Amino acid sequence: MARTVRNDETPVEDVDEPRLTVSGAARRLGIAPATLRTWDRRYGIGPTGHARGRHRRYSADDMARLEVMQRALMQGAAPAEAARYARTVALPLREAAVKIDAALTDGTATVAEAPAPLRMAPVEVGPPTPVVRRVRGGGGATLRMPGADARARGLGRAALAMDSTAVQRLVEEAIAADGLVATWDDVARPVLAAVGERWATTGRGVEVEHLLSQCLVAVFVRVAAGFVDAPAAPHPVRPVLLAAMPTELHVVPLAVLAAVLAERGVGCWSLGAALPADALAAAVRRTAPAAVVLWSQLPSTADLGVVTGLPVTRPRYRTFVAGPGWDGVALPAGVGLLGSLVDAGDRIAGAVLR
Repeated sequence: MARTVRNDETPVEDVDEPRLTVSGAARRLGIAPATLRTWDRRYGIGPTGHARGRHRRYSADDMARLEVMQRALMQGAAPAEAARYARTVALPLREAAVKIDAALTDGTATVAEAPAPLRMAPVEVGPPTPVVRRVRGGGGATLRMPGADARARGLGRAALAMDSTAVQRLVEEAIAADGLVATWDDVARPVLAAVGERWATTGRGVEVEHLLSQCLVAVFVRVAAGFVDAPAAPHPVRPVLLAAMPTELHVVPLAVLAAVLAERGVGCWSLGAALPADALAAAVRRTAPAAVVLWSQLPSTADLGVVTGLPVTRPRYRTFVAGPGWDGVALPAGVGLLGSLVDAGDRIAGAVLR
């Protein structure tokens, strides 16, 4: 709606400021629309003057605040801290965005060294968290993984370049040099965590995570297949079923576990991601496994009903759960919680090969 304002006592006609839709704002920032909705819902960084039931529309000032938050996130600030800063920054917003770029993205200053008005609140002390650092002149970002070794850094560069051939070659070389467990713990997992953090904080890079995950699964499956010709166990061994929970999509750790068990002479049948509970029960009845391992990456996918609903068979099998989704869950008697890869390999092999 037009409104009349005075400028040197001369009436002039002013029009409403153009506003961007969620999809338009997301394109401007280079992030997913879902990320914008999350910032609005969870952290209060959304369009001003938004009325319930109406479409979100972002003004120029709204966009400036989003840019401030995005830049802070890319320097490693926690989302809540970045949002609080973007909401309360005293500088004119566009000036703040420019100063953040100048102070933090040219490689000459860190967050702690930035001018006082731009300094983030301290992040909670804990294990180093992979963060993203802008690269001057590079047009993109690189993963910064404090404490990571040269192999992990090389894998990160290959993943960001979307070079699947290089990714697989680097992982294979690491396995040949250092073994399965060390490759997962010291090379693959840090890069996966850094890529996941990049996506969570910037809304970018999910394609990198998908490519890296597919490459890792391919390599560890090939490695597991290479142990097929290894000397057989003294007695026939029933297989171990590996499956993700019905709504769980992350299965790279299951491929790694399958390779670790194959190296120990334990055969595994991997049933993949998001296996429905009735399909899991049917597989248990048809294969008479020695053990069943159910993977959950997130608490929301750790469904005890699936565990307790597994069928009873003859001969019996051992049931294990694995993954951070099960942390703190009270498990039924007889269900084992697997920890590290070494722990998982030892316990499953001990139960199957005895």
